[in-house]
Amino acid sequence: MIARIGGKIVEQRQNYLLIENSGLTYQVLLPASSMQRLPDHIRPDGTIELVTFHYYQVEPSRSFPVLIGFLNDIEKEFFEAFITVSGIGPRAAVRALNQPISQIAKAIDEGDAAFLRSLPGIGQQRAKEIIAKLQNKVGKFGLMRDTRAGALPSAPDYTDEALAVLMQLGYKKNEAAAMMKKAQELNPAITSTEELLNEVYKQRKTI
Repeated sequence: MIARIGGKIVEQRQNYLLIENSGLTYQVLLPASSMQRLPDHIRPDGTIELVTFHYYQVEPSRSFPVLIGFLNDIEKEFFEAFITVSGIGPRAAVRALNQPISQIAKAIDEGDAAFLRSLPGIGQQRAKEIIAKLQNKVGKFGLMRDTRAGALPSAPDYTDEALAVLMQLGYKKNEAAAMMKKAQELNPAITSTEELLNEVYKQRKTI
């Protein structure tokens, strides 16, 4: 069981890091609530140490290890409480925790189902189940100072990831940026890397 991981960040994407340690490169998923504060925890030499949740993803035809990273033990403790709710697995929790943990804990404690429904993948019934399971049990997490010093929390920019993908596919930076701009103009509802790349692909097919 991998409890912690430290090493050099060799790549950062919207929801994961690639961390090199002793010649091996590990993919570590991070909730947006942790990713938002990541710059405050990267050392001057580009290395970082994360607390990790390590489990095996089991699918019909395969199973594989998954590492989920956190900036401290308290973040991991909240995550472990969150996945005790029926129907919320580790990957679903990583996706859902896209707001500061203190705000999510406050919403749970106050029974604010509307706020919880705003989290990715959390519908009305799941929000009720979260409140029923965790209300009055997560108060201490509401005390977390989980906003970057001097900055308001913001979601990772999916356009940066889309640009990196297009450049890896062989497009020049200015060409990729122009394609992305056109796609966003034609479809202003885009909110993720996948949606943006799909729209770029559709536009390329029409050329």
